[in-house]
Amino acid sequence: MANSTLAPDPTAPTVAKLPAGPKISPIASLTYRFSRDPLNFLERIARTYGDLASYRMTGELLFFVNHPQYIKDILVTESRGLEMTKKLLGNGLLTSEGALHLRQRRLMQPAFHRDRIAAYAKTMVDYADELRRQWRDNTTLDVSQEMMRVTLSIAGKTLFDVDVESQAREVGRALTDVMASFWLSMMPFADVIERLPVGPMRRARDARERLDAIIYGMIAERRANHRGDNVRGDLLSMLLVAQDEDDGSTMTDRQIRDEAMTIFLAGHETDVEARLHEEVDRVLQGRLPGVADIPSLTFVEKVVTESMRLYPPAWLIGRRAIEPYPIGGYVAPARTIFLMSPWVMHRDARFFAEPDRFHPDRWTPAFKAGLPKFAYFPFGGGPRQCIGDSFAWMELVLVVATIAQQWKLRLVPDHPVVPHPVVTLRTKHGLRMNVQVRSHIAATFAADR
Repeated sequence: MANSTLAPDPTAPTVAKLPAGPKISPIASLTYRFSRDPLNFLERIARTYGDLASYRMTGELLFFVNHPQYIKDILVTESRGLEMTKKLLGNGLLTSEGALHLRQRRLMQPAFHRDRIAAYAKTMVDYADELRRQWRDNTTLDVSQEMMRVTLSIAGKTLFDVDVESQAREVGRALTDVMASFWLSMMPFADVIERLPVGPMRRARDARERLDAIIYGMIAERRANHRGDNVRGDLLSMLLVAQDEDDGSTMTDRQIRDEAMTIFLAGHETDVEARLHEEVDRVLQGRLPGVADIPSLTFVEKVVTESMRLYPPAWLIGRRAIEPYPIGGYVAPARTIFLMSPWVMHRDARFFAEPDRFHPDRWTPAFKAGLPKFAYFPFGGGPRQCIGDSFAWMELVLVVATIAQQWKLRLVPDHPVVPHPVVTLRTKHGLRMNVQVRSHIAATFAADR
């Protein structure tokens, strides 16, 4: 692999030329190839050009960065937002810049304090338990939709103290419609395309309006019912009353909406299965899991960690340089966009043996201690690291443990599992699975019905 040393030399002299990369011929071909299959496109760039590659797309100069040290440098020292997502997320924590970003993070941080995160555990388990009780033995479900529904419900209750169970399917459909048009916004003349009265763009506009109606409705209801210091402890309540320590100002409805949209988007082999079930049964002894059980659910955590390696929600992270930026012996001009892909980095054989294999046992303490920090970053890192990452990890472990207590899941034969990278990583055709009640609880399960 070209330019793929394990330890880049930060003192290497810079040169005026740009790193090698794919060329444009014709002008829109790279954009088309990227939009058609972005994961394969980025993997091919990494295989062909190594740790740094440059190319132009839709009039922008892009550097694709694929080494932990370079990624660490960019995420820690030059954190810049993804402007392309602002139509959906607005100026939320993932996309805001400078002073606004620091202010929003400061106001939101108390809702993600470790003690408050622990208090959310019961709600997470209650919703997962309700979901598993709705399933029926030997039926086929789209598990991706089921998981979206439960995670949206958990986000609504724990972060906004509203029961969005009845709205979860509508929110899910609206997010799907918005994300379906995401890559059109990267095409040449995107501003013109997005105003066209064609199906995908019309559905995306309608979906944004539906999402706004739901979230602004939550905000209006809370403002109307808020009294003095009666803070309910969820994120929405805390954002409504939070004051900036510098000027005493509070968030506008628009700023709260943007943060809520960010939260909604973020929130959401046989030997391995046997060991997973064994640990869940041994640790929980038939009761529902709680936050105190998480340290004992070590194999569940390994399964979740390995799943996030192969299918990271934040499959692509971007930053824009505000001034010339030296990196790897080159100087990226101002306004260069740096792209970093956890999907690609997590499949790098330099850091992960048999990178395409699902292998939870790789996550030993020694392996984690020796892994460069940004060889694994499913939720990003640096100043913009997902503010809810503790929330997400706890939710993943508790939901997986709750479902695994009662159910085995089997992929429907010949069902295609195709990653669909939009704002977050999804499955293009859903995840059709047959759910089977575990044999040791089948009698109890039947009696409950």
